[in-house]
Amino acid sequence: MAATKTKRNTSTQKAKTAAKSKAAGGKAKTSAKKTAKASAVKTKPAAGAKGAAKKTAAKSAAATTKRTGATKASPKGAAKTAKGAAKKAKGAAETSKKKSSKGAAEAPKKRVAKDVLDFAEFPAGTFTRQDVTLCLACIFRLFTNQLGLAPRTAYNEIRRYAPSVAELTSRNPQRPFFKTSEEKNPHCPYCEAPKRWHARVAVHRVEGGKASDAARRALVNKLPSKDEQFQVHEEKRTARQVFFEWLERMGQELDFEDDAAWMPQAARAYLERREPKTDWSSVFDGLRAVRRSQRLEEGWERDGARLFLAPALYNDVLLVQYLVSRSHRHGGRTFEGRLTLPELVRRMRYGGHLEAQGITDRDQFDILEQLVERLTGGDEPARLHFIIDRRELLDRVKDVYERHA
Repeated sequence: MAATKTKRNTSTQKAKTAAKSKAAGGKAKTSAKKTAKASAVKTKPAAGAKGAAKKTAAKSAAATTKRTGATKASPKGAAKTAKGAAKKAKGAAETSKKKSSKGAAEAPKKRVAKDVLDFAEFPAGTFTRQDVTLCLACIFRLFTNQLGLAPRTAYNEIRRYAPSVAELTSRNPQRPFFKTSEEKNPHCPYCEAPKRWHARVAVHRVEGGKASDAARRALVNKLPSKDEQFQVHEEKRTARQVFFEWLERMGQELDFEDDAAWMPQAARAYLERREPKTDWSSVFDGLRAVRRSQRLEEGWERDGARLFLAPALYNDVLLVQYLVSRSHRHGGRTFEGRLTLPELVRRMRYGGHLEAQGITDRDQFDILEQLVERLTGGDEPARLHFIIDRRELLDRVKDVYERHA
């Protein structure tokens, strides 16, 4: 019994010891777990730092890889970039070309719409233009300084000023008018006023007749009446007066030092006057010589670079050249060289021109008078129509008034 109790005590003690050791083990495990948790919490920032370091390293490596790739693939990339730039430049060029062509196409329409005074429908030999310059400084000083008018009154008077045709078409204009100069910075010959004080007045001269009357009426009906921008005058003349006025004006425009230039110009001007419906600009384009035809009885024809005229028409051209040049050179200059009046009459007599015209007089001056009478139309009534363009005058006088006031 005693042995049995001893064994039971021993087993009980062993169980207690095992329980204690288990409890101690559990406590150790718990403390170990707590320590591990604390250490995990404490090491988390370090792990985050490591992750951040890893990420930074990965990014830098990727950037390095990209740079290396870009360095390796730079020729291909440059080629692609160049192609893209070329395409963009081509597209921009096409767009600008379209816009420019569109603008160029619209530009003539705008110009035609703006310019009311259009002589495109008139035959070439029926109208001429003459420009004269008006010095506004001379007029303004006359009204304000000498006449004592207020600037506003002077401005109104100048706007109402209607110069006569004789003032505008005179060969030697009088103050305040002077000949229009092509200089870049012209000055008034009377008061030395600069260009900003100058106003150009254009005079368009239209000869009355079947060829121009319809076009003239249509043009006059289209002209605006506001502020009298355009003034229309009509004058009665004889056919001889109209011809010699045309001849004098042509003589002022020609350069008689260059025979090869002015002689074809004079011939073309006369032919345009004689046959206004013919397109003489295309006939004289590339022309080298004008000759008398031996087979044509009337009219003209062009063969290559030469223009052949019938004998009567050719002699009329010689007479026009003689008349327009005899006051500028010693004797008249023509396609046949320098001719005096006896030489001209002799050539026309031996060529049969005087007989064809029915001229039998022997005196050279009588012959010349009859030739001119037949060429010009003599005392037949004629009408001249003048259209005066005052648009620049009205615009410039407004600027002058604002500057003076």
